[in-house]
Amino acid sequence: MTRPLVGIIGNQYLLNDSYPVHAGGEMNTEAVSCVSGCLPMLIAPDPRFVSVEELLDTCDGFLLTGGRPNVHPEEYGEPATEAHGDFDRSRDAITLPLVRACVERGQPFLGICRGFQEVNVAMGGSLYPEIRDLPGRMNHRMPPDGTLEEKFALRHKVSFAEGGRFHHLMGAQEVMTNTLHGQGIKTAGARIVIDGYAPDGTPEAIYVEGAPGFTMSVQWHPEWDAANDPVSRPLFTAFGAAVHAWADQKKARSLRTA
Repeated sequence: MTRPLVGIIGNQYLLNDSYPVHAGGEMNTEAVSCVSGCLPMLIAPDPRFVSVEELLDTCDGFLLTGGRPNVHPEEYGEPATEAHGDFDRSRDAITLPLVRACVERGQPFLGICRGFQEVNVAMGGSLYPEIRDLPGRMNHRMPPDGTLEEKFALRHKVSFAEGGRFHHLMGAQEVMTNTLHGQGIKTAGARIVIDGYAPDGTPEAIYVEGAPGFTMSVQWHPEWDAANDPVSRPLFTAFGAAVHAWADQKKARSLRTA
């Protein structure tokens, strides 16, 4: 039986500081395949090679991954500064309209870290360039040293709105998560519901109000140990169920028009 196809948004890198590649973390692939029960496919997010229309027609759902480059601040009407870090305008050109199209169509996506920020910007929101520089905020960035286990260790609580979507999904109003990001939501986009916060007030969990499909997105990295983590597993399981439902509906539509 063919599994539904999830497009995993990749990132641009230089291999050995010289060879350009599109790449994605293996833990994203593992989470989509082993927890969501879908067929993972890495997407090169560059309008020279793919179009939003092609991706929508080909894939059943999308994983908007994290990545070192940030969304360019021009996308939310602000000038770029050194604090904004590196950018990937090609990824911006694909993912931002892709998010808006998925919201309209009801096609499922799960946003992670940069993907979480992309969802907010796509819906008209803005970002802080560096959370740790704000008064009263903690340092949410990845620890500079240590093993992968230490970098992805659980570091702070996230509290969900009582009776909200994340509360229902997790079966708990408070969970522990890792944290590996520098930027964060400044103003929420239209229809963006902030459903979870870190102890310092940083938004950590969102969804799009009134969207007919799965739009849950998180600021942390649930792809780490997704099969075993009690917070990550229900998130990827619910995303997988939404992708399977979309694929079934697409197949039914195809049979009706055949």
